Amino acid sequence: MQMMRKKTRQVQVGGVMIGGEAPISVQSMNTTDTADIAATLTQIKELAEAGCELTRLAVPDATAASALGEICRQSILPIIADIHFDYRLALAAIKNGVNGLRINPGNLRDPEGLTQISAAARKRRIPIRVGVNSGSLNRRMIEYYGGITAEAMAHSALAAVRQLEETGFEDICLSVKASDPSLTISSYRLLSELTDYPLHLGVTEAGTAWEGTIRSAVGIGTLLAEGIGDTIRVSLTADPCEEVKAGYAILRALNLRQRGAVLISCPTCGRTQVDMLKLAKEVETRLIKINAPLTVAVMGCIVNGPGEARAADIGLAGGQGEFVLFKKGEIICKLDEDIAVETLFSEIEKMEQESGERAQ
Repeated sequence: MQMMRKKTRQVQVGGVMIGGEAPISVQSMNTTDTADIAATLTQIKELAEAGCELTRLAVPDATAASALGEICRQSILPIIADIHFDYRLALAAIKNGVNGLRINPGNLRDPEGLTQISAAARKRRIPIRVGVNSGSLNRRMIEYYGGITAEAMAHSALAAVRQLEETGFEDICLSVKASDPSLTISSYRLLSELTDYPLHLGVTEAGTAWEGTIRSAVGIGTLLAEGIGDTIRVSLTADPCEEVKAGYAILRALNLRQRGAVLISCPTCGRTQVDMLKLAKEVETRLIKINAPLTVAVMGCIVNGPGEARAADIGLAGGQGEFVLFKKGEIICKLDEDIAVETLFSEIEKMEQESGERAQ
């Protein structure tokens, strides 16, 4: 079922459209030292190969800001500069060719600096994301609203928006991230009611790859299911490519994007007569390299196995030491357990090649 998304304004970051009717884009953030140009460009390439569409770079000092010039010249992804405290770093980032800025109103409070940023960004047609985080919320907002609340988060973002609008700048995206998924959800719900600027979704400091993916799926997934959100970043204490994979998994689960393969596998029970745990793990690992939007089923018993495998693009339904291979709803053959995975991927690779040929 197609989600009914809230219609928002649209901004452009490099060649990526955010908001309006544009697809929900997947972002990440480099973990490299931005001053290390070679390492940063290598990681940008890895992110692009994983499907990342935008990446953000930390700009803590003038050295990092200077490195942006060469990085932006060579980057295959649009670059967003992450700016805190010093507005002059934002000006340097703009001069050096970034495609977007992220500023935090909790620690960038110089009105004159904000005016200079907006003037430079408007001249270069660079959008600005106002990124509010619960961990760096403006103290005045916390006191006024009686704590770190959804109201404090949303109105902190809107206060910064008004400052930008007063300078004539409206090429804006917003985020209100918390490490608590519940607070994240309530903050974005309120902000969505109060503005039509595009929203960047995320649960900040979500945790490690396992815990953080679950927390992000709850927070981001709930909002997307309600039609809220235009771009996402899954924040993990992990390789940033894992953030991209998790982002697409969330979007696929809601039928919002179809990049890559989806694995359907049974949880196993006493009826299972094949080594499902080993099999499913091997299939999952190998599917990482498959970009075609395929649904792949690996099932272990006769109750739901044949139905799920038949409904998938391709699938295996297990019996006693053997599998039946289904493709597009039809039985292809029976396979011994020891050759099932190789045969499955031989067929998947054919399907991916056919998909690529059709796309051309």
